[in-house]
Amino acid sequence: MQRYFACKKENNKLILNKKDLHHIKNVMRMNKNDKIEVIYDKKLYICNIDSIYDNNIDISITEEKKDNNELPINLTIAFPLTKEDKIDLILQKCTELGATEFIPLELERCVVKINPSKIDKKIDRWQTICKEASEQAKRNMIPTVNNNMNLQKLVSLNYDLKIVCSVNQNVTNIKKVLQNNKKCDKIIVVVGPEGGISENEEIYLVNNNFIRASLGKSILRCETAPITLCSMVKYEYME
Repeated sequence: MQRYFACKKENNKLILNKKDLHHIKNVMRMNKNDKIEVIYDKKLYICNIDSIYDNNIDISITEEKKDNNELPINLTIAFPLTKEDKIDLILQKCTELGATEFIPLELERCVVKINPSKIDKKIDRWQTICKEASEQAKRNMIPTVNNNMNLQKLVSLNYDLKIVCSVNQNVTNIKKVLQNNKKCDKIIVVVGPEGGISENEEIYLVNNNFIRASLGKSILRCETAPITLCSMVKYEYME
């Protein structure tokens, strides 16, 4: 059953956005009395398509179901500003794997700079990617994509466990770090750009309560590392 996220609830009716209405009518070619899954406020509703008009669709709730596909922890991925196709992959796959929040990071070795006048449009596009990935993965929420940050702002954020992925083979591996911190509710992980996080940046993060962790002996691409990391977190924390 196709899943959508409602933008509003009015009594027994759920309101979808125009893109979803187009998808139901013109892509999925659904008909009157077809059923769909709709998430609103992290709750799952089974809904009936009551009527289909030229510019609108009436959808009513037939059942509320107890369904929660979310991890028991909140996981934030702080990833480097990089090429658009790589960011798209990070957002899509990490959303499927359970990430709850994303922070694009401005780091010394980032290969991309975003024009401040274009950031709102970028974030809207990234949120759409997360929404579609959440629907595909049958999640109960859509991760939040924040505005881009520098490290000075990042370290001021409040988390139970702060991790920076290091290419130093002598640091503790991510598996042990996660196993030693099972009672955390909020986790943030920083992943570096092509060429890795600079030594000064890594030291700065460590001095601000981040734990160094290795993802193993292989040197992963900047878009592969967050996906690998999310897979490990999902394995360690899923119920």
